[in-house]
Amino acid sequence: MVRDLSDEDADALAPHVRSIILKRGEHLFAEGDIGDQLYFVIDGKVKLTKAAPDGRETLISVHGPGDMFGELAMFDPTYRTTSATAVTDTRLAVLAHDDLRMSLETRPALAIQLLKALAQRLRRITDANTNLVFTDVPGRVAKALLDLADKFGVPQEDGLMVNHDLTQEELAQLVGASRETVNKALADFATRGWIQLSAKSVLLLDTDRLKRRAR
Repeated sequence: MVRDLSDEDADALAPHVRSIILKRGEHLFAEGDIGDQLYFVIDGKVKLTKAAPDGRETLISVHGPGDMFGELAMFDPTYRTTSATAVTDTRLAVLAHDDLRMSLETRPALAIQLLKALAQRLRRITDANTNLVFTDVPGRVAKALLDLADKFGVPQEDGLMVNHDLTQEELAQLVGASRETVNKALADFATRGWIQLSAKSVLLLDTDRLKRRAR
């Protein structure tokens, strides 16, 4: 949403926005907290997680510069359904519920951008649920790598460098599979020459093959 705002809309929001700094590993809010603020990532990465009944943690999404999260609180200020934690040192812009509502009432274009962002989020959730049912683990791993590349990929001469800053366990949570199964898929992709693995990053060497595998 931040990337799509006009200069006029951004200027209208600016007086109501404050910034906060998070250190790597610092928690922003926890599942069950009362929340009425919308967050925009300026620098760094934030992960949203949800706890399973047995206590295990599931990685729902990772957000980087230009992304927003916490938008449900703008329409229904109530309990947070996820926890937010800084993956890296992070700077966020924060907008309170009442301030955004006033801006939406006077700037219809801003409301349209917010609805567009919500529709995109719903589409991604639907796709993720579909993948869990119909796509095998290697296909989901390929899709996750491509999604991370869309957010964090930097073109290089020999491929697309993706500094995702996630641990192996977090990658497995994002895919919805065991770490062992995900690592096996990553090793297979590397053997085939599609990717090159590094600590908390991956170089995509053949995105076309990954796209076909993700289908």
